[in-house]
Amino acid sequence: MKLLYIVPNINNEGGVARVLSIKANYLVEKLGYEVHILTQNEGFSPLFYSFNSNIIFHDILLKGNFFQFFNSFSRGLKSKIKAIQPDIIVVCDNGLKAYLIPFILKNKVPLVLEMHSSKFVEDRESDKNILTKVAFNCIHALKKIGIKKYDRFVVETSESITEWNVNNTIVIPNPLWFTSVRSSTLENNKVIAVGRHTYEKGFDRMLQIWKKVIAKHPDWILEIYGKSNESIDLRELAKSLDISKNVVFYEPVRNINEKYLQASFYLMTSRFEGFGMVLIEAMASGLPCIAYDCPCGPRGILSQKEDGFLIENGNESDYVKAVETLIENIKLRREMGKKAKLSSEKYHIDAIMETWNQLFIGMKKN
Repeated sequence: MKLLYIVPNINNEGGVARVLSIKANYLVEKLGYEVHILTQNEGFSPLFYSFNSNIIFHDILLKGNFFQFFNSFSRGLKSKIKAIQPDIIVVCDNGLKAYLIPFILKNKVPLVLEMHSSKFVEDRESDKNILTKVAFNCIHALKKIGIKKYDRFVVETSESITEWNVNNTIVIPNPLWFTSVRSSTLENNKVIAVGRHTYEKGFDRMLQIWKKVIAKHPDWILEIYGKSNESIDLRELAKSLDISKNVVFYEPVRNINEKYLQASFYLMTSRFEGFGMVLIEAMASGLPCIAYDCPCGPRGILSQKEDGFLIENGNESDYVKAVETLIENIKLRREMGKKAKLSSEKYHIDAIMETWNQLFIGMKKN
């Protein structure tokens, strides 16, 4: 079977690129698929993650104003699809152009929209004016219309079904990209967090929490791995909070699975999450997790007070208490860590990819 993935770019360290590399490699190596990936504006070079050499990459150059951009996207898309002749097209994009693809192609090829983010990922706390709210409502309405034109809309947790509320939705979680027989000893005075330095990841909230934690536990260190961002200077924020000695920032690393094994638990303070790949990675390494109950990934992954703590979104005092609880109780850390590792087994790649395989087979038949 011939698949075409359409994605803005994969030449970054983000979760979408990571997941696509895992799935595309599996489809080629284990299931014998022919996989093509179409990016925009040279979005497949250089690659951070490893992709099988048999995967075929394509690219469309987009530029100019909105109308020129859309026109070049429409013409380029039709030209590439005519040349590739895919059996199924999978779109991994939350930009507005993704919701226009069914109208451009008129569903001549079965279409899947794969969602990796929350419906409200564009929201900003600072944007409270009426015009902004109207704009967001219009965008969400347009997205919903576009989603209904897809043959299948794939989300990563059951919570996302409620969030998007469209009939053609199915749940397929992200697969784990590694299987670890090892687990962290949970004995190091170190916690870990992973993600891009962006508004939705909420690291500014994490640093405020950490300031309160180290006032009581000054011998603990927070390590944050993720792509830095000039517009969100977390290092400067840590400096202003006078916690720089207890926070270490690292750029993305390929062997992040090794870093989990050196920590004692995982922190997530995201404002929005489509899934939370980092949660299942940490859990597979035997780490209990603490996360805000944001829309809407974490609540579909964590079991409250079993493999971690799910904190009311924005409730800083409860979050601090949860962190202090795990710092002060190594027995609880170990109990939760064991349960976390067991919970992660449901995301084994073989089971997840067989679900995708059956979806593709059924769509091709129909």
